[in-house]
Amino acid sequence: MKLRVLSYNIHKCIGGVDRRYEPGRIVEVISKLDADVVMLQEVDAGVKRSNGDRQAELLGNELGLRYHTWFPNVDIRGGGQYGNAILSRYPLIESSNIDLTLRFKKRRSVLHGVLRVRHDDVDRTVHVFNMHLGLARYERKRQLEMFLNSHPFSGLHAETPIVVGGDLNDVYGGLGQLLAPSGFRGIDRRPLTFPAWGPLRALDAIFVRGAMDFMKLSRCDSELARRASDHRPIVAEVRLLPHHAHASDDHDHKPPQPRP
Repeated sequence: MKLRVLSYNIHKCIGGVDRRYEPGRIVEVISKLDADVVMLQEVDAGVKRSNGDRQAELLGNELGLRYHTWFPNVDIRGGGQYGNAILSRYPLIESSNIDLTLRFKKRRSVLHGVLRVRHDDVDRTVHVFNMHLGLARYERKRQLEMFLNSHPFSGLHAETPIVVGGDLNDVYGGLGQLLAPSGFRGIDRRPLTFPAWGPLRALDAIFVRGAMDFMKLSRCDSELARRASDHRPIVAEVRLLPHHAHASDDHDHKPPQPRP
């Protein structure tokens, strides 16, 4: 079966050019891309600049993606936080956060969501890792090393379906080479995503591993996507393969705990 996976740094739903807070623009951009799984970065909760909205919940409800989780990375002076979120059409049966913060650097992390995908002949557990990496080259390299050695990723079977994506701040385009030895596959020539009004850098990416085929990666080029955030969203089309011999990715999970 096919899955459409989206990654989007929504910039707190604040336009990259006009600086207006308009979550409706983000909703419209995403809704037209018909994604099954949405990885978002820079998602506010309880912050004055975004009317105190809990954006993961707001966007999930507006998009009809009833399963969602959010974890804060950064505390905002004056109250509230922002971080990463995962929205899903399929049940989200577990979530956790992996801290990738380096000393003296801004807080960074990976939000891990475990999805149960049932459709026709497919019944699989899919692990989604949504990350927002640092600005310095050495920082990003170290953070990927931390991720690859972290739990729960390090304990997953090689055939377990895994999606890794997000705002990697991959200015020089080399992070895919760091993931490849661990079995990840992506698109060599990724679309440029930043800045949204005239993209010059391919900062955002999606990779897969395990029982998944990477079919296509595209960028949203709508006029609204040029204005809604400071990044363009990207969408990966992947084929999720039926479960056969391996049972290591199919096990009982506790439901996700409510996020603050």
